[in-house]
Amino acid sequence: MDKIIGIGNALVDVLVRLDSDEALERLNLPKGGMTLIDDERQQRISEELKTLHPARATGGSAGNAMLALANLGAEVGFVGRVGEDDMGCFFRDNCWEAGIEARLIVGEGHSGVANTFITPDAERTFATYLGVAGQLAADDITPELLRGYRWVHIEGYLVQNHALIDRICRVAKQLGMKTSIDLASYNIIKDNLDFFRRLVAEYIDVVFANEEESAAFTGGKSPEDALEEIAGMAEIAVVKLGKRGATALCKGCRRAVPGESRGVVDTTAAGDFFAGGFLYGLTRGASLEQCLQLGSLLSRNVIRVVGTRLSEACWTEIKLNVRQILQ
Repeated sequence: MDKIIGIGNALVDVLVRLDSDEALERLNLPKGGMTLIDDERQQRISEELKTLHPARATGGSAGNAMLALANLGAEVGFVGRVGEDDMGCFFRDNCWEAGIEARLIVGEGHSGVANTFITPDAERTFATYLGVAGQLAADDITPELLRGYRWVHIEGYLVQNHALIDRICRVAKQLGMKTSIDLASYNIIKDNLDFFRRLVAEYIDVVFANEEESAAFTGGKSPEDALEEIAGMAEIAVVKLGKRGATALCKGCRRAVPGESRGVVDTTAAGDFFAGGFLYGLTRGASLEQCLQLGSLLSRNVIRVVGTRLSEACWTEIKLNVRQILQ
């Protein structure tokens, strides 16, 4: 099985369940959105959270995908930047505990935090404080940092730093690595569209996108048409459709899986776990249909809990299902 390393924002998820939208309104956070916040707003939110009994977990899009892979028994690593503080120590310790090789770069300042507010309708609202996580730079990426891995999985949010993404892809190509990317939110795609399209066409082997992201990437096309356009640029295109499932296209072979709408508690990391499951199959030589089934399996399990921490019993059952899918 090929080893895979993720690169992304090293964030600690601070998760809290709300009884209503009142706290979101008080903090001026648009429901369902992702708001980047500064030190002052992070301090204010931290004070608010003290009364709400939050839970902590390692987070970030690429970090979540690597967590899913590690729990399946894959050999994975993660590259990101943390501070020399409590959140940075928490992130590093949790990576190693989960079986993720933490190739972290330590910077001066506070570690990144993704404050995640979950309302009764299972909608997520993010207030993201990047801290030093957002200071990951092109100069940090060396061949030695990625050596020993066959795949690199890139978090789309990093695309705002063109030099960084370009460096990651160039080093990966130099090392003969395969590259996958999970596209960022649709507004980031729109703001960086030309760069995104060049990146995919020149470097990326596997593209993951949800419906909004695929439309932004292709100028408003339907999921079916967007899938075809992206597959014409990368080796494999995957479009996630939420409750309607997901579809993938590779060299003219199109496959789909149904979605899941029962028992949804929190959709945090659903797409990330989907990517982790899909990549697990891909790095084991599974078929396109099997990869989709693995992604769907992990996604529908993580939406039934708050955050990304599944029980040992749940992972045991998942692994049994994985073996059945791969037979």
